[in-house]
Amino acid sequence: MNYGAFILANQRWVAGGLWLTFCSSFGQTFFISLFGAEIRADFGLSHGEFGGLYMLATLASAATLSQLGRIVDHWRLLATLVLVFPALAVAGGMMAWTDTVLGLGISLYGLRLFGQGMLTHIASTAMGRWYSGQRGMAVSLVAMGHQLGEAVFPLCVVMLLGYFSWRSVWWGGAVLLLVLALPVAMQLLRVPRQPRHSDPVAKRVAERDWTRSEVVRTGRFWGLCLVVLTPAFVGTTLFFHQDYLETLRAWPSGTFATAFVVMAVATILSGLVSGVLIDRYSAVRLLPYFLLPLALACTSLWGFSSALGAYVSLGILGMSYGFSSALFGAIWPELYGVKHLGSIRALVTAMMVFSSALGPGVTGILIDWGVSYLGLILAMGGFCLAGSVLSARLARER
Repeated sequence: MNYGAFILANQRWVAGGLWLTFCSSFGQTFFISLFGAEIRADFGLSHGEFGGLYMLATLASAATLSQLGRIVDHWRLLATLVLVFPALAVAGGMMAWTDTVLGLGISLYGLRLFGQGMLTHIASTAMGRWYSGQRGMAVSLVAMGHQLGEAVFPLCVVMLLGYFSWRSVWWGGAVLLLVLALPVAMQLLRVPRQPRHSDPVAKRVAERDWTRSEVVRTGRFWGLCLVVLTPAFVGTTLFFHQDYLETLRAWPSGTFATAFVVMAVATILSGLVSGVLIDRYSAVRLLPYFLLPLALACTSLWGFSSALGAYVSLGILGMSYGFSSALFGAIWPELYGVKHLGSIRALVTAMMVFSSALGPGVTGILIDWGVSYLGLILAMGGFCLAGSVLSARLARER
């Protein structure tokens, strides 16, 4: 079945999952970092102080997510949405309202937990559970919501900040989450999909349904987490310090905001291709290759001094993101089954949030200590190459 036929047969579930990942943008680093300069100025924070606060809030959200994420194995889908969307709106409203560093930290915690964490977790778990032989296509289509957010929100925010204060933009986002985002999500996902006898069979099927306690006792699981979560660490670091890199390179303000469009297009195209490849060959067989574009993206961002480098590098980064988004959603049910998928994915997603916290926090502190940010970018590229070598070994394990 091609993408067109698949979408026609599953349009409401694909659209619902895509809507959740699109709305998760309010808690994603690329969105929050669009207000980085304004936040640091209003609260009197340095790069390192804001990065450290962001890291602490994200780490706290990761710790919470590892337990809260289990509810998708026990609650009805609509019940989880009624919890998550209002909580995300409250976090957005606090961002607009608070004038204390403590309030800022609480807001960041809520945005990361319910936006980046729970909305992405709910969407990916549902696709992994509802589909088998078409899991790659389902996950890649739903992951496009992230790229649509990266294409739409930066340009919208840049435009809105020309007319409104940054706090007013956050107030508007909080209202939209309640009056638009939640009703649309509930309408699209009010009827869960039931797997059909006519569904294609996956190329690789888990030997049994693993529990989370069994999974965490295997070395392979932790090795997989190390490599699969690398894009979150690298990408979040690059997005969070985008204004600093623009300053270092003397690029025009907003260069990254426009380059996000290039990245989004590349991510979507790469994700669609990856979804087909996963369904044809399995996620495990493709594991050794997905970090190579990310290594190239870091190297090119380090090497290019002109603004063209932002567009080239983010385009290559998009290729890696599309690949990794599809892989991230497909590999866990492929290896460990679907019965306890929500619990396993909650832990993995929490670690993804954790890795995304380390990037801004650690690099922010190193920048304050005088370490070259360009040198850090090159080092991340080298780490990606090492991760590819480890991935090849993990793919061969049985």
